[in-house]
Amino acid sequence: MLESKCPPLLLLFTTLLMVSCNSTEHAAEQDGENAVAGDLMKFKITNSTHFSYGLAANVVAVLLYGSNYVPLKRIETGDGMFFQWVYCSAIWAVSIVGDIMLDSPKFHPFAMLGGILWVTGNITVVPIVKTIGLGLGTLIWGSCSLLMGWGTSRFGLFGITPQDVSRPILNYCGAGMCLLSGLIFFCVKTNVELHPITESIPLLLDRRINSSSYCPNSSTFWIDLIGTKTRRFIGFLLAVVAGLLYGSFYSPILYIQNHSSCRDSMFHGASVYDLDYMHSVSSGIFATSTVYFAIYCAAMKNRPRVYSRVILPGLLCGIMWALATYCWFLANNYLSAVITYPIVTAGCGLVAALWGSLVFKEIRGLVNSLIFSLASCVVLTGSLLTAISKI
Repeated sequence: MLESKCPPLLLLFTTLLMVSCNSTEHAAEQDGENAVAGDLMKFKITNSTHFSYGLAANVVAVLLYGSNYVPLKRIETGDGMFFQWVYCSAIWAVSIVGDIMLDSPKFHPFAMLGGILWVTGNITVVPIVKTIGLGLGTLIWGSCSLLMGWGTSRFGLFGITPQDVSRPILNYCGAGMCLLSGLIFFCVKTNVELHPITESIPLLLDRRINSSSYCPNSSTFWIDLIGTKTRRFIGFLLAVVAGLLYGSFYSPILYIQNHSSCRDSMFHGASVYDLDYMHSVSSGIFATSTVYFAIYCAAMKNRPRVYSRVILPGLLCGIMWALATYCWFLANNYLSAVITYPIVTAGCGLVAALWGSLVFKEIRGLVNSLIFSLASCVVLTGSLLTAISKI
């Protein structure tokens, strides 16, 4: 599966960075057109083109984010700690290639904070997928991420300058409908198999101690020892926590950009181009995941549960997330975070829900299907209202 998908992903990555390297020139052209009062028509054409570029990048980001954990669905990951380290390693590797293609912009250690927050939330992904499913889990943490990320951009939380839109009422309505869709999706009951496919024995588990008593269908993970209702509640709670942390992922970048014009700030002269911060964020992701994995190995007395079959899916998941983030950052350059955030978070939740319901059969029954259809219509309408509020 990895061999068939890597060439298109690399082609997409190369094309994306070629477009992103020219975006600064486009932005400068737009500034020049704004300065010429008699060239209003040309400005409108350029603005419309930038909107199309931003919307296209958003669509790619939505598809990649929504399909991000699909390769993981049929693979046993144990407690997920080894998976998240492989996953974050792939993200960092892609960011190195991107950093070289972008001529190595200045590294900002403060932007690593976003990566630290993201990894802390990402550790909960495996338990979430195992308890409430891929689709529902993505929708819940997407809704919470939407509330945090959109609110930070729109109202200027944490010392960030508020971002304005042409039609604020439409923006509020769109973001509200995206959030409402998450609440509706919350009512959907999922059918989750705890261990769809299991390896016989973890790679680094001590065979002398466990080989005689190990059974492929048995599990010693904490999530298997609790009841169904408790497991579902824990899954919802973890999804909310993950969403709040995911929603704070972009805040350090916004803070640096907002203070780049302040002469008294340590970030004076910093780039306002989002893609210049991708390597800094990815470095924070990889460094934090490595620290967490080292702590985990020490807690397991150097006998971590490492499943070999998770390596290739983990690398593929990491590549997809990195490409999706590049697309989202590029969309922010053409539009703004207050526009792209509701679209990306709500859209990727819808794509994940489609994977969960149509492919993995997590959503069954007429009532659940009707609720899912209603929530899908709400999220599509909300994303559309949010997008046109910029025009």
